[in-house]
Amino acid sequence: MLPLFVACGGTNPEPERSNRAAAAPPITPEVKAAAATATSNAPRIIFLGDSLTAGLGLDIKDNFPSRIEQRLEEKGLEFDVVNAGVSGDTSAGGLRRLEWAMADGNSRILVIALGGNDGLRGLPPEQLEANLAAIIEQARARGLAVILAGMEAPPNFGADYTTRFRQVYPRLAARYDIPLIPFLLEGVAGDAAFNQPDGIHPNQRGAQVVADLVWRTLEPALDQARASTPR
Repeated sequence: MLPLFVACGGTNPEPERSNRAAAAPPITPEVKAAAATATSNAPRIIFLGDSLTAGLGLDIKDNFPSRIEQRLEEKGLEFDVVNAGVSGDTSAGGLRRLEWAMADGNSRILVIALGGNDGLRGLPPEQLEANLAAIIEQARARGLAVILAGMEAPPNFGADYTTRFRQVYPRLAARYDIPLIPFLLEGVAGDAAFNQPDGIHPNQRGAQVVADLVWRTLEPALDQARASTPR
């Protein structure tokens, strides 16, 4: 696992969208209306994250949730993908947006990919853990299957902080008995071939690597999600 400087910030004036559904920053009437038009009878997979999920610097079709949506379509699997990634968001911001993201009754799977900005800002790992735990509990109370993606903290806050930060994710996965992707950027972080010039956000090739990584954990959850969807 690579220690790295993970910065997921930046200003993203327009929320990234997958082909079928919208991500949301502040929950305005316009955002609610856009979400309403995206609903269908298909079960929904929500990706709750920051700029790594939103696909900062990429075309909409190239962010990793859109890549996963393309794979679902190729396999003839009917799911709606909601890219609820917002640049600069922390675990606290994700928690505030969660109810909006789950508002549609067809939501079946939640992939949590938060924490990079918590680490960038040096926020207490205990706060990260509490926020992620609250997200998991709220999602499970709504009947969603949850997948947790781990993140690394930047090394400039010291080895103790980095270790405490990293340990949050496997501890939560064990506590709630949910699948864990140990590090969302495994095979991408630190490799210039897979990153944009900022050295932080995946390029097209990197986004595909992330999509492949997430798919390996997501695919086993799909059958259960389809079985739980009313016909």
